[in-house]
Amino acid sequence: MAWLVLGICLFVGLLLIGRWFVSADPASLARGVKWGAAGLLVMVALFLVLAGRLGLAVAAISFVLPLVMRWRALSNRFKAARGPTPNQKSGLRTATLEMSLDHDSGEMTGIVHAGAFAGRRLEDLSMEDLVALREECAARDPESVSVVETFLDRAFGSAWRAGGGAGEEEETAASRPATGPMSREEALEVLGLTEDATGRQVRDAHRRLMKRFHPDQGGSDYLAAKLNQARDVLLG
Repeated sequence: MAWLVLGICLFVGLLLIGRWFVSADPASLARGVKWGAAGLLVMVALFLVLAGRLGLAVAAISFVLPLVMRWRALSNRFKAARGPTPNQKSGLRTATLEMSLDHDSGEMTGIVHAGAFAGRRLEDLSMEDLVALREECAARDPESVSVVETFLDRAFGSAWRAGGGAGEEEETAASRPATGPMSREEALEVLGLTEDATGRQVRDAHRRLMKRFHPDQGGSDYLAAKLNQARDVLLG
């Protein structure tokens, strides 16, 4: 009778787990597997002890416990199987600008939060305004110069240089690699990842963004250097 009750409980439990498995997101699924396995282990062990099968209880614990301890590896598998998250965005902040990079479309948007154009969005500024913003940043925020130049190149090609913003032969800030230390928090923001991102997710996000913002794809050496730096910080 005891085995029949246990079998019915296991059957019902498996049905509930199957329904939840279909609808749950990978992160919740991994946590559920961890705690569900631990709970099941406790229930089975308790049943065997009450049934006078202490030896089987010890054997069950010895078999299942290592599997429970390896729940993180299982979680990483679920994350890898999920693939890139739709509508994912990366963030890049400087003293003057706050930028957003769309992983799917490659669109680059931003807002000015200091200086004469504070509160204005880059995409709403004219080419002349952007060139003026570049000159303003050149006097006090070289890192923002790199970002504005990248935005100008993506929005207007070389037209802004011909208009006097920069000569064709001039080495612009966007052509120089990014310098300075990067925190882990900033690296996660640059690649659009969360704290629990796996190594594979870091490499996938880096590869996906490099396809969008590499100099050969309308990006810049500056952005490429930032992406490389973020990857190195997270994998280092």
